[in-house]
Amino acid sequence: MPAIEFNDTEFSQGDLWVFGYGSLMWRPGFEFIERVPARLIGEHRALCVYSFVHRGTPEKPGLVLGLDRGGACRGIAFRVAEKYRAATIAYLREREQVTSVYREVMRSVWLENDARQRVSALVYVVDRGHVQYAGRLSLTEQLRHVLQGHGQSGVNRDYVLATVKAIEAEGFRDSQLHRLAAMLHTQHPPPLPAENSDR
Repeated sequence: MPAIEFNDTEFSQGDLWVFGYGSLMWRPGFEFIERVPARLIGEHRALCVYSFVHRGTPEKPGLVLGLDRGGACRGIAFRVAEKYRAATIAYLREREQVTSVYREVMRSVWLENDARQRVSALVYVVDRGHVQYAGRLSLTEQLRHVLQGHGQSGVNRDYVLATVKAIEAEGFRDSQLHRLAAMLHTQHPPPLPAENSDR
C-alpha cells in the first residue's frame, strides 16, 4: 500500500492533534497549545524502520521508530491551534515523509488527563510494504544498526538515548528500548568518517 497523504479538507476542522511516540516527543518542531500524555491502542512503538536519511544512509542504514501493528503505545498528544494546522501538516510531511516509509493516518488516542477523553490524532504508522520496513529485528541486529547509523539529523545512538530519556521523563518504560539503551551505554560507536569521504 502506498503512503497516504490526506487532502487538507479531509482533516476535521478546528484544532489538530498530533501523536508523538519517538523524536516528536522530545523535538516536536512545531507550535502547540497543549501537550498531554496519551495512549494509542492497536499499534506499538518499534525500531522497525531502516533510516537512509535522518540517522543513516542506504549503505549503512540506521534504525528509527515506527508504529507497527498490534499492542499499544504510550506517547504524547500535541494540540495544534487551527491557524497553524496547515503549516504543521506541511512541516511533518517534510520531516517524516522524506522516503514515504510512513502512512499518514488519523487514529483515536486516549488522553491521560483528568478528562480521559478520546481524540482523533494525526499519526505516522510504518508502511509494511516499504523497502525500509525492517520488521522484527533481534536486539543484536538493532544494536549493530544503531551503532553504525549516522545521517542528516545526527548519530543514531543519540536518537535512541534521547527517546528513552523522554519516555522516562513521562514516568514509564519501554522494555525493548530500555534494553537496547543499556547495551548502547556499554558500547562505543565506531569513529565517524572524514567530512569529505562521501562527497
